[in-house]
Parts: sequence; C-alpha cells; structure tokens
Amino acid sequence: MPTTSVPHPHAPPKPAWDPRDPVRPLLRPTIRIRLTLLYGGMFLIAGILLLSIIYLFTAQALTHSVSELPFKVVQGQVQPTTSWCELPAQGTGEQLNQAVSVCLRYQSDKALEDLLRRSLFALLGLSIIAFAFGYAMAGRVLSPLGRITRTARQVAGSDLSRRIELDGPDDELKELADTFDEMLERLERAFTAQQRFVANASHELRTPLAINRTLLEVHLSDPGAPVELQQLGKTLLATNERSEQLVEGLLLLARSDNQIIERKPVDLAEVAERGVDQVHAEAAAKGVEIRGEREPAVVQGNGVLLERITLNLLQNAVRYNVAEGGWVEVTTATERGQAVLTVSNTGPVVPAYEIDNIFEPFRRLRQERTGSDKGVGLGLSIARSVARAHGGRIIAEPREGGGLVMRVTLPI
Repeated sequence: MPTTSVPHPHAPPKPAWDPRDPVRPLLRPTIRIRLTLLYGGMFLIAGILLLSIIYLFTAQALTHSVSELPFKVVQGQVQPTTSWCELPAQGTGEQLNQAVSVCLRYQSDKALEDLLRRSLFALLGLSIIAFAFGYAMAGRVLSPLGRITRTARQVAGSDLSRRIELDGPDDELKELADTFDEMLERLERAFTAQQRFVANASHELRTPLAINRTLLEVHLSDPGAPVELQQLGKTLLATNERSEQLVEGLLLLARSDNQIIERKPVDLAEVAERGVDQVHAEAAAKGVEIRGEREPAVVQGNGVLLERITLNLLQNAVRYNVAEGGWVEVTTATERGQAVLTVSNTGPVVPAYEIDNIFEPFRRLRQERTGSDKGVGLGLSIARSVARAHGGRIIAEPREGGGLVMRVTLPI
C-alpha cells in the first residue's frame, strides 16, 4: 500500500522556485544583486557627498580669495596689504602688472593648499563613515550565515530537532538554509531509526543469550551429570559469556557514537577510583600493582560511559602487562582548562606504527580478529567513541621500556 509522507511539524517553507530547475526567475533578489546594489549605492552616495563638500570648499576659497585682495588702490597708486605681496613703489605699468600677477598666483596657490587640506580631512571623515556603514550593512546581509552557523553548532551537539527556518527574501542564503533544514530532517529520521534498531537489537540479542546461560547453569548445577557433560557445559558457558560481552560491546559502541545530550557533573577522580576497584582483584591475581595520584577533575558528561572508558583502559593495562613486577599508574588532573585521565602501564614493546590499529574494532597488536581470552577487541574502540561523544579525545603513546601511555582529555 502506498504511504504518504507526513511533513515535519517544524519544516521550513519551501522556496517559491525549484532549486533544481535550471530556469530561474530573472528578478530573483539574489545575494549578488543585493550586494551590487548595496555597495554601488554606497559608492554613489560617498561620491556625491565628497563632490558636494569639495564644491563648497572651492566656492568658499574663491569667495575668500576675491574678497581679500593682496593689494589696494590708493589715489592712483597700488599698495600691498600683506607682507608676502611686494609691489614696486615706482615703475612702469608692465612691471606693476607683473608684480600683481605674482601676488594673485601666490594667493591662488595658498587657496588650493587650503582646499587640499580640507578635502583630505573630509575624505578621512567620509572613509570612516563609509567603513562603519559598510561594516553594519555587511553584518546585516551576512546575519543569516551566523544563524546557520549557530544552528549547525547546536546540531553538532546531537540536537537534530533544531531547524534554521530562515525568513526573508528568497535568495541563495534562504536556499542554503532550506536545504540544510531538509538535510537535518533526513538525519533526524535516520538517527531515530538507528536508535530504534539498537533498542530492538539489544532485546533480541540479549534474550536468547540469557536463556542459554540460564539453561547451562541449571545443567551444571546437577551433581549427577557426567564429567564430560560438565566440561562441555563449562565450555559452552564460557562461549556464551563471550558472546554476551561481544553483544554488550557492540551495543555500547553503537550508542556512544552519538553526542551526549544529557550531561551531569562527573569527577574523573571518582570514576577512576571505581574503575580501580573493579579491576583490583584481577590485577592482584596477575601480580600487577595499581598506583597513581588522582586529583579532582570535574567534567560535564555521562558517568556510566566515562566509567566505561576508565574500566576498558585499566583492563587492557592489566591484561597486556608483564608477567612479573608489572604496574599500572592511573592519574587524573586538570591542565589548561581540560580534564586529563592518564593510564600508563608496563608491558611488551609497542611499535609506534601499530598505535592507530589498536583503536579499530576487533583489532589487536599483531592480530587481526578476535581469538584471545583477554577480551573481544572492542575496549579501546569504545573508549575512543565515548571520548569523542564527550567532545574530547584519547591518545596512545608507546612508553619507553614497553607498555603504553593512554591519555584522555575532556573539556571541563
């Protein structure tokens, strides 16, 4: 039966034209047209203002130059009125005309210099006004990009319900916002389907394994069972337990791939203490000493997942250690505004080129797949995924003399 798609309740309005249609409206208010009109209009207005100011300054200079002559005529004689205008007391008419011409030229040059100085001040003032106005208008034009960026950052925190819902003219920015909203809607449906699948898989995979474990334990509890059956039951129980660990690890890895939405204050020192308590018996059985100072380092996150990071790192550090005289050092501290969890251990020498492989699922040093009794090969993959979900990272470095130094940094 054909199904009809139900529109998202917060879906943005569709553009008036189809973005895939090569024929677009000619009068569409694109960003290019708007910016062209904006900056062209600004240059036109600035030019008109500058021309008007220069005209006023020129008129003022000419009026001042004409109204204040550098000489005056007194009873048929020409007398200078300024110190820089020198006129002969006696002389021919040609000499007098030449001296007056020099005075007028000097006064004209002085007026031009004054005009140039005022024009430069006017240009400086108009430039400041133009830059301020252009900055304000550019911010107004690019404000939708800021809105898109803020929404993208919120989506990066796994808030896929956020939408831009940009209003305004049907231009390139609105087209980008609408396309981004449509992409978010598809991502939200995909993540919702993934979460539903993980929940169903968790139930479907755990139930038969739990039933098998119960049946095996019941048969093993029978004292009259043959020895061969007891041995077979223990083998099957160990295989079933390994399958349960594998399922739990896969489900946890699937969940931790997403960002943590609900965050609470968690002290890494307390989380590390819990991890140490859980591996203390195994470490004592292998003769591995656990040491280190743990200072308070509070982060915002999920305490269960953060405890899982510590537990996985400690289990690896204990299991992949030397036979005698081994140790594991666990420290917590705050450095440069970040919380740091460090787990160092003795162990076999690890080549630097194999460091990246240990974080891949089902990968171990010099081994491609599972087949070891030390785990299912998902511990470090889960630790890296959980660290990334909290906005942090995990780095592994070979320790001099053998072993590893695992460093987890999380934002405070």
